[in-house]
Amino acid sequence: MIIVVGVDESEHSAHGLRRAIELAEALSAELHVVHALHIPGTLLAVLNQVPADIAQLENAQRDTVWAIADPLLKETSAPVKRVDLSGYPADALVEYAEEVGAGLIVIGSRGRGELAALFLGSTSHRVVHLAHCDVLVVKGG
Repeated sequence: MIIVVGVDESEHSAHGLRRAIELAEALSAELHVVHALHIPGTLLAVLNQVPADIAQLENAQRDTVWAIADPLLKETSAPVKRVDLSGYPADALVEYAEEVGAGLIVIGSRGRGELAALFLGSTSHRVVHLAHCDVLVVKGG
């Protein structure tokens, strides 16, 4: 069985990753940890600027996410695959899970917060509605 877990830099994501690790160990499953990089146009519009080096911004975001996830992953006995994708996180996560034949997607209940959800929509909500497999939405705290 393959469990796919979506990660970002939020505390809710860390809760989801911890739960996915527990499940992968209990079920002897392979864990695919997926970060989907997406720099929304609405964010750039709100800031009224375009970063001079998008690649630098993308690399910084990926580095931040993996700096949070890697210490948790080092403690697991489950086989782990780190995956970096680009695109809207919910869509990228669901497409990847379907591509690898995942039996479960795990995702934190909130990522970047209420304001981002207002502009971008809820990632967890979209994953639940699009996924071909079961989805576990992990509440934080």
